[in-house]
Amino acid sequence: MCNCGSTKAPGVGPFATGRELVEFVLKAHGGAIAVSSVPNGGLPATCQGCSAYFRLNTFVQACPKCGGIHAVSPPRATDPSAIQFAGADFQLP
Repeated sequence: MCNCGSTKAPGVGPFATGRELVEFVLKAHGGAIAVSSVPNGGLPATCQGCSAYFRLNTFVQACPKCGGIHAVSPPRATDPSAIQFAGADFQLP
């Protein structure tokens, strides 16, 4: 296991919020984490941009209705309330 989740400091790395968390997960392990499947079949999510319901199946995923980018970090992958939104203007690289 890597050390990217070794800190539990709020607002840092896998415990960041909003766009910072999405950017962290996108970069983690050269981008491999972002496209990996969330364990246990994903997490139920409500888009923080348009309020549509969807299932977060990968660690970084767009809302199927509006395209808003959401992410969760591996240490918090069992907690739907830990899903973060990058903001309406965020575009995937």
